Amino acid sequence: MIDLDYLAFLENILTDNRKANFLKVLENRTKHFTVAVEDVYQMHNTSAVMRSCEVFGIQELNVIEQRFGKRIDKEIALGAQKWVDINRFDSVSGCLSDLKGKGYQIIATTPHEKDCMLEDFDISKPSALFFGTEKEGLSKEIMDNADGFLKIPMVGFTESLNISVSAAIIIQSLTNRLRRSDINWKLTDEEILVKRLLWAKNSIKDIKRIEERYYQDNPR
Repeated sequence: MIDLDYLAFLENILTDNRKANFLKVLENRTKHFTVAVEDVYQMHNTSAVMRSCEVFGIQELNVIEQRFGKRIDKEIALGAQKWVDINRFDSVSGCLSDLKGKGYQIIATTPHEKDCMLEDFDISKPSALFFGTEKEGLSKEIMDNADGFLKIPMVGFTESLNISVSAAIIIQSLTNRLRRSDINWKLTDEEILVKRLLWAKNSIKDIKRIEERYYQDNPR
């Protein structure tokens, strides 16, 4: 349960404009879709995908670091790491199990004989959109466990796009369609409170000292 008194205490430190922006952004956040990236060697690509998630309202990004355990490039992410939840996994199986347990269908974003064009994709089901490595694409394990395959229609000679570009195109298209639909895609009231608290903490300098002072004055 969220400590509403603590939330109110922290938000009282923020400007009214900051608090209003939080509510406006949270109104457009969703967990109906989530994004997963697998062993992306160029870390700036993962950072760019995170930025696209933040811009287009995807709340959670799942990062599989089975081979390349690198850190998010903060310059590319441009602060997006403060507002997007990063779920890290050290194995493909762990990520797949977690997402399936949350009720997501696994969608591999890759050309495939049974793939679906972006504009024809059924947005009604909660979906985890998987993006693979720059050279090799998604692993066989993900392909074998995928519930569906999705691709961007292209009419040029080039057969593929950079992962960060592909993610931006797909996320923008699907979230725009989602917001025009009557699907229940928004965060729950409890999820919004959780984000308000986390974002308030992320916005306040010296939060540890302020938190200690609050609980000294308001023992549990």
